[in-house]
Amino acid sequence: MTPHETISLKIAELSASMISSLPSMPTLLRTIRANIKQDPELVTILSPEQVGIIVSGLMKQTQTTIATSVLSGGKGKSMKKISLDDI
Repeated sequence: MTPHETISLKIAELSASMISSLPSMPTLLRTIRANIKQDPELVTILSPEQVGIIVSGLMKQTQTTIATSVLSGGKGKSMKKISLDDI
């Protein structure tokens, strides 16, 4: 089995693990990381969907979220328009 086939299989297992909330998810993430660390070229042949599955698994495992929007708005008050009430 080629390294690409191996990591693709592990990513598929990770996807199934996330859906079913299996306890093997941390082990799969560790294995995927080790495979990528051993052969960094694997990252270039992963599909965007596979990368998304890995990122989703990491987000679920670490209970973090990635900011998806940027706040935009006014620049605030000009320094000339600030009064003591604003401070």
